[in-house]
Amino acid sequence: MEFNSYWYLGLGILSILLLIYVYIKTRSCRSLLLFGTIVGLGYLIEAVIYNFGQSYQYYPKLIKHDTIYDSNMGAIASNALALPVVATFIATLRKNWIWIFFFISLFAGIEWTFLKLHIYSHNWWKIGFTSFGLLVYFPLAKVFHQLLSNPLNGFLHSIFLFLIVSPFSGSLHIMPIMFLSNRYYELCWFDNLSQDTTAFSALFYIGASLFYVWIAKRHWKFKWVKYVLTPLLIFTVNILLQKAGILHSQVWWDPWYYVILSVVLLKLTVSISKHLSIGPPKNA
Repeated sequence: MEFNSYWYLGLGILSILLLIYVYIKTRSCRSLLLFGTIVGLGYLIEAVIYNFGQSYQYYPKLIKHDTIYDSNMGAIASNALALPVVATFIATLRKNWIWIFFFISLFAGIEWTFLKLHIYSHNWWKIGFTSFGLLVYFPLAKVFHQLLSNPLNGFLHSIFLFLIVSPFSGSLHIMPIMFLSNRYYELCWFDNLSQDTTAFSALFYIGASLFYVWIAKRHWKFKWVKYVLTPLLIFTVNILLQKAGILHSQVWWDPWYYVILSVVLLKLTVSISKHLSIGPPKNA
């Protein structure tokens, strides 16, 4: 294993251990819903500044065949684990501003260390941008936690449902591409096909997640229609993207994976929607 990999894996493992600690302390699935919400917010931010803005580059050396996909793994370690786990810790255990400033300083220190070790680099990004962003990000997690302490409905329910479902949609969309090279997207937005693929995958998962939320909230008499319409739509979108020369499938199972995935994600969306609607148990 490469030197770089140990740092990213260490960060990931510590984050998972902290998340387990939070769950043990709270004994509430609401803490996991909050974690999912914060991850979803982080994914949206990264779609703008990282996928399209090319703000920074990670070098975890976990994926040897492609530097862009390797960088994506570093982004996942940061934005699907380290930052949202700490935000969840601060919010669910009701930590004060001293803790917030401590963790902002800690992450600034980690970022500085990664830069000095040359396992991470800035393009136009600055450590100060990270610190300022966390000054909003961590308190916002406390607001989200407060909102999740009650049953959600209407537009607020839809926002939280989207934020929780979208990381599953995004990660399960891009992971096979990064590790198994089952498809790529070609749009000529960037010089590198992997950057094209990463950027378009972000748009794809956002659009798909919005659809899952919309259809999950339809109160149709025959619920099975949702589970027929959803894979049919995803299959059609894939065909249209292929016809347009945007999608290039490289293995036979590629389109079927995303068709089956759409049904799984719809089922997950329906389940999470019910949890958000009924609110936490009285003793949570």
